[in-house]
Amino acid sequence: MPLPFLTADRAFDEAGEDLALPFDDRDQWRRPYRPGPWRVAAAALLLLLASYVLFAAVIVVAAGNRSGGVVFLGLAALVIVCALRLLRMGAWVSAYGLRRVRFLVTSTAPWAKVQTVRTVQQPVRWLGLPRTVQGQALVLISADRSGAEPTQLLT
Repeated sequence: MPLPFLTADRAFDEAGEDLALPFDDRDQWRRPYRPGPWRVAAAALLLLLASYVLFAAVIVVAAGNRSGGVVFLGLAALVIVCALRLLRMGAWVSAYGLRRVRFLVTSTAPWAKVQTVRTVQQPVRWLGLPRTVQGQALVLISADRSGAEPTQLLT
């Protein structure tokens, strides 16, 4: 039984070559890197916790306490939103500019105001904790704030 979809030597469809790839759209915000393994693991654990809370909401509603079930449902929704926001954090780029997404705040710098984006060796926070280790950070140097301290995008 041949499985051509599992092999690398299959003949590709010639009609699909002229289609744009999903990352070719310069107007869409995209992250030029993957989220780190610790962030993905934390989000997975939060989603696992949300599944248990949703199951608890079903049990509470089945027991006859609707208001308690609504509270658990709201708590599960909050945990899911936090997990998704944790995965969205980071630096995003598009044709418009550079966007820094933090947990609660998002800021955008148009390319006209960006002088340089580079990596520097400096102490960075380890796993988001106050403890620092020597590592690389992505910094943004603004064109309108010459002489000011660079904005740290990623650690």
